[in-house]
Amino acid sequence: QLQLVESGGGLVQPGGSLRLSCAASGLTLDYFVLGWFRQAPGKEREGVSCISGRDGSTFYADSVKGRFTISRDNAKNTVYLQMSSLKPEDTAVYSCAAVPRSFMYVQAMCLSVSRYAYWGQGTQVTVSS
Repeated sequence: QLQLVESGGGLVQPGGSLRLSCAASGLTLDYFVLGWFRQAPGKEREGVSCISGRDGSTFYADSVKGRFTISRDNAKNTVYLQMSSLKPEDTAVYSCAAVPRSFMYVQAMCLSVSRYAYWGQGTQVTVSS
């Protein structure tokens, strides 16, 4: 049974950093593309970043480029999202998602919510002073 479990969320001051983790079970990262998404209150879920489990290629939304870094550890079957220079507008529930790599390119399409088959439950990130 495929499962994605996020952790690492919390309360952080503006300008601070957090690292989110997404632990995957029931799949092998090599064969999947993993994405991070977020949903703020009253807003639609939006794509933040994605990574190829096979070769580590990445793609970022313009809103987080230069501040967030996605990475993966295939030995641990885990994907990370390092978030720096956090802003209040980054406050949201962050979720990871997975899709078989045969159905996805690591380009703008990988930030599309509808393309992902498997989702975690999410972790809350709050940026506030």
